[in-house]
Order: sequence, then C-alpha cells, then structure tokens
Amino acid sequence: MRSLLKQFAFSRRLLKVESCRITESASLILLPWASLIQKLNRVPVIFLLDQRKRFSTMPEIETNHRDSELFSPPSEVRGMTELDRTAFKKTVTIPVLKVRKEVVNKLMRSLKRAALQRPGIKRVIEDPEDGEGRLIMLDPYKMFTVDSFEKEELSILKQLNVNPQISKYNLDLTYENFKSEEILRAVLPEGQDVTSGFSRVGHIAHLNLRDHQLPYKHLIGQVMIDKNPGITSAVNKINNIDNTYRNFEMEVLSGEENMMTKVRENNYTYEFDFSKVYWNPRLSTEHSRITELLKPGDVLFDVFAGVGPFAIPAAKKKCTVFANDLNPESHKWLLHNCKLNKVDQKVKVFNLDGRDFLQGPVREELMQQLGPLSKERKHSVHIVMNLPAKAIEFLSAFKALLEGQPCGSELLPIVHCYSFSKDANPAKDVQQRAATVLGISLEAYSSVHLVRNVAPNKEMLCITFRIPAAILYKNQTMNRDNHEGPPLKRQRTDKDF
Repeated sequence: MRSLLKQFAFSRRLLKVESCRITESASLILLPWASLIQKLNRVPVIFLLDQRKRFSTMPEIETNHRDSELFSPPSEVRGMTELDRTAFKKTVTIPVLKVRKEVVNKLMRSLKRAALQRPGIKRVIEDPEDGEGRLIMLDPYKMFTVDSFEKEELSILKQLNVNPQISKYNLDLTYENFKSEEILRAVLPEGQDVTSGFSRVGHIAHLNLRDHQLPYKHLIGQVMIDKNPGITSAVNKINNIDNTYRNFEMEVLSGEENMMTKVRENNYTYEFDFSKVYWNPRLSTEHSRITELLKPGDVLFDVFAGVGPFAIPAAKKKCTVFANDLNPESHKWLLHNCKLNKVDQKVKVFNLDGRDFLQGPVREELMQQLGPLSKERKHSVHIVMNLPAKAIEFLSAFKALLEGQPCGSELLPIVHCYSFSKDANPAKDVQQRAATVLGISLEAYSSVHLVRNVAPNKEMLCITFRIPAAILYKNQTMNRDNHEGPPLKRQRTDKDF
C-alpha cells in the first residue's frame, strides 16, 4: 500500500485549492486523495491504467456510494450540534469540457451520459478565462481523458468543432450544495441511523427522533427546514399518542411555533391545530381505500372521526354520514372542515365517547335502517373504527345492541376496525382478538387488510366483517360458532404477511 501511494505521490496538500483556475490535463486523477485511500482499503481489486495517468476501481462500487464520498461535507463537521453553515465549505476537482456558448444546447443532448448529474450544481457555467466560452461539467467517475468519450460522443464533438481535451475545474461547494441526508450523515456519529425522512403536515415537518439523535435534534430540525421548501417548522414527538384524545406532546426543534396548518389530501382541504388533534399523512391511501368501498346513498358511521378524513370524502360521495370524536378540538375542526369542504349539511357531527356514540346515535339510526322496511333498502351501512390502540375493545358495544326481528344477513352493518399487532402472524392475531371480544368466530367471515408498517415488528391492520345477527340482536339463539352470513370479498389475510 505504501509503495502504491508513493507511486501516486499522494499529498493532502493537493486538496487545498486557492483559486478556480483551469488547467489543461491530458490525464486527470479526479478523486480526492483521502477518498481514494479509503477506496484502496476497501476494494479488493484495483486496476492501474498507467500509474502516472489515472486510476479506476472495480465497477461494482455503486455510483451513489462513490458520489457520497466526493460530494460529502468536510469531515470537520462530525459531532456538530449547533448548525454552522460556513463549516460546510469544500473544494472538489471536476472534469470540464471547454466549448463555445453557441453550441452548448446541441452538445448537451449528446453528452447526457458524460455530463455531471448532481442536483444543485449547474452543468454549464461561464468560462472564467473566456467570456464567450462555457464549461460543461463532466461526471468525475466516468470522464478522465479523451479516451473516456464514447465513439458517438467524439463524433458530435468533431461535427461541432469542439476540442475533446478534458480540463479540470476547482468547484467550491457550500452548505447549499449538500443534500439533507449527506449533511446529517456527516454530522452524526459514524454508523448511526440518519434521519432524512419525516411526515409533512402543511408547513410542519414531523419527526420521530431516536435516542442517539436527540443531541443533534435542533440541528436536524433546521436542516429539514433549510432543505425542504415550504417547511417552516420542525417538531419531534416526545411521547406516545394519548389514547383518550389521540394527540401527543411535541417539541418544536426549529422554526416557527405556529401549529395551525392546512393540508390537502385526496383533493380535500383540512385545517387544524396539529398540536391538539390527530393527523397522519401516511393514512392517505387508507382513507381513499375506504371511500372507494362506499357507494352513493350508503350510510357511514365514523366512530373516531378526527378532523374528517373518512367522513368528508364519504359525504362528497353522497353518503349519509354520522361522525364522532371525543376530543373537543377534533370536534371543533371536524365541524370547520365540513363547512370548508361544503358538506356541513350532509354530516351529523357528535362529541361523544365512542361507546356512547355506538349505543346512542348509532343504535337509533340502525333501528331505522334495519327495521321492517329494510328489505327495500339497497344501500349498505358501514362503521369505521380508526383507533388502532383500542378500537377492538369497543366491539363489545355491538353485543345485543338492537331489539326486534333481525334483518337479512346481506343488510347487516359492515365494520372496518383498525388495530396494531406485534404478533408474528398479525392478521390472525387481530382476527382472534376481535373474536374474543365478540364471543364468536370471525375467521371465515372477515378479511384483514395490511394498512402500513408502523415500526419494526409492528403493523397497523384493518379487519372488516359484517356484524353477525347473533351478536347485534338481543334474544338470539343462533349458534355463534356457525353463524350465517355472506363472507366478505377477500382482501389480505394472515397468509399474505
């Protein structure tokens, strides 16, 4: 290794560039020496293509990995807890092609392969030594000498009378040129997980930082704001969701403390105070999935409605909607959003405990919907219970909820009940827990849909089933282990997980 380095005459001093002069170079070693040494330590096979001229590594090294080395922030930022943007200055050597400005547009179409592909860095800049000339930035991992051009590229260069000689340009990088993931990977301890993703709620970036990231939380928050247009506040959840009102305590990491926000989801607008209600943008697809199951004229009971992401689309679809939430703030914003989306005349809003809602307004409406005239009814009744931490417990409210003669099995209400599971077989786990609460087997009469992965070994699921008449009506003697009822269309079951 030492002899190899000696042959290359590596020197860290060569990395320091004091000016942006351009020099002709028939052969160019472009990688920073420190990065090159790291490569030599890691890559088992090295090709030396004339030791005095250039260096090439095995092609198995992925471009994004190499790119992260050349375009990574200076090592001096490691451990920074208070953001200092000036510390991210760095100079890298980039191969360039000198051209006349009038041929740039024609030439760029033919040099897509060879040109530098790096967001935030212009591929064509003015030649500081020639006002009428331009410099085309080339890919430092593909372009070393004239021989690096492909035959077709050399042909177009000749047609446009462009000298294929490659020059080098000292490019100054600043904080603005680095991606958020690159910044955080350079700052956080090596080997630690890097937070570059977040949930966007209007102008708010909602992060769930891990313990090892907390010393850097304010820096992380500011980077999220800097690198994501429209984000003006970054917050971190500091406790679990409160199961009563489904909100959580949060800390403002950086930016403004205004939590009043507006979001657009599936073409609907919602406004609310994010610090006081529950909102999860990752449930957008699930909101849409349930809405698609509904038909105009159907009845929807939304037991834990939040600010309206199930209720409002259903109302827009000309369904009759009864929406409830225990949280007074959610109730307030639910009313507001119904007006905002012009469905306030189609949604009846309640501020009750979920069990009281089921045994009160829901029971009263079901007595009418499933009464003697129900045989003439063509619409379906759906009950959505989106409180994953506790919703299954509320299923007991359906026991002996109604009186009188049972309606036909095809008219029985359809329940969509959400739950979390850490079980190795999450679908079966949810089915068994729901069956335990109801006291009846659901295995043949329910479907389970995987909503999303919440955390390692934790899934969010939705179990859908028709409430058996043996459960819903009083004084029923039907065998609860073999209750009748049409099976629902299969979605995903435990065999899918």
